[in-house]
Amino acid sequence: MTTAPALPPFEVDTRAAVLDQFIADETGRAGRRPLGVVYAKSLEDVLGVVAWARDTRTPIIAHGAGTSLEGHLLAAGRELILDLSQADSILKIDPADFTATVQPGVTRTRLNAATAEYGLQFTVDPGADASLGGMAATNASGTTSVRYGGMRANVLALQVVFADGSHARLGRAVRKSASGYGLKDLLIGSAGTLGIITELTVRLHPIPEYLRSLRISFPTIETAVAAAVDMLGLALPVSRLELVDGPSIIAINAYRGTTHPETPALFIDLEAASAPAAAADEAEIRRVCETNEALQIVVAHTHTDRHALWEDRHTLFFGIKAQHPGHRFLVTDTAVPFSKIAGAVATATRLAAELNLPVSVAGHIGDGNVHAVVPYTDETHSTAKIFSDRVIRHALAAGGTATGEHGIGLAKKQYLRAEHGAATDIMATVKNALDPLAILNPGKIFDV
Repeated sequence: MTTAPALPPFEVDTRAAVLDQFIADETGRAGRRPLGVVYAKSLEDVLGVVAWARDTRTPIIAHGAGTSLEGHLLAAGRELILDLSQADSILKIDPADFTATVQPGVTRTRLNAATAEYGLQFTVDPGADASLGGMAATNASGTTSVRYGGMRANVLALQVVFADGSHARLGRAVRKSASGYGLKDLLIGSAGTLGIITELTVRLHPIPEYLRSLRISFPTIETAVAAAVDMLGLALPVSRLELVDGPSIIAINAYRGTTHPETPALFIDLEAASAPAAAADEAEIRRVCETNEALQIVVAHTHTDRHALWEDRHTLFFGIKAQHPGHRFLVTDTAVPFSKIAGAVATATRLAAELNLPVSVAGHIGDGNVHAVVPYTDETHSTAKIFSDRVIRHALAAGGTATGEHGIGLAKKQYLRAEHGAATDIMATVKNALDPLAILNPGKIFDV
């Protein structure tokens, strides 16, 4: 006769309406209802949950804002969701050291609202208003990575609870250190499979006084990519460099009521230390784009105009969703070396035509990260997966990665060994050492 596990010494939400929020992600990928949801607000709460989970062999999935696109947060039916969204205190802002220390549930927009009064910003911008703990867990990046890097470059220290019930501080609030193993960086991008982040110290950067935003239209994807690569080669001080294709602009126009040329475009932020420097850099960008056959160059100087310009880019996914009611969406996330960017974009465009899929291509071209958004139905799901597989295999063959920023999660486990070879076994060794009972987000990244 088996003995039922002891009831947890904390409140667990088992309402069906609550559990149903955790059975599908934004892409439509489905899991099963978890056992329940527990809300943690402090380190002590997390320690208590982990201790019970270890004693009862109950798996835990740490959850923040829920914006993951690769199935990181989906349950198999036997897990407890550890919701950290209420652990949302900004513990300290230190403008003299350009740092902030926060709990994991703090979102990036809330942190930026708090740091703005000091003339500082947290620069990692994945588009969604994600929580900082979740962003660190997936090593998120986004539109500003071309200048400021992703989460790994902007997290200085972590407080982490491990599966054995211990907790430790990893890293220091300094810009560099040669002391010991880089355990902090090991946890960033581990998707909650090695430990649970309960506190972060992140880098802040000055808000630039001289900032200009541009939207530049081109006749073809090839000319837009060529202009972007030229800008990178000239070391122009761009902090955002985004590519969108013609179908993406069509979706933006329909959703936003704009009348932009329905051809490929670059969205650019240009930062400078002075007004003359900004003018000179803008002139150089104009020269580069005109050399590459630019059709239209729009420059936004005021805050209002810059916000409107970037709102077009940030609402792209919603525009695509509005165009395809009743569909679900597969989003690819490959990244390739700079010399292979044009080929990656061309491959996605060619495959979409060959497979007769309504694909929109956009991405953070400044760091080689290319997204393709594929609307699909039950009838076209298998074709969409063929498209994704071919795009990923092309990126790997070109020396790139299956995922530039979304992570492996559930969706891309099949590509891990193709990308990393024997290093995959080392990853499994680390997982087994830190989580021998496999209670931390099991089944994600790889199967142990």
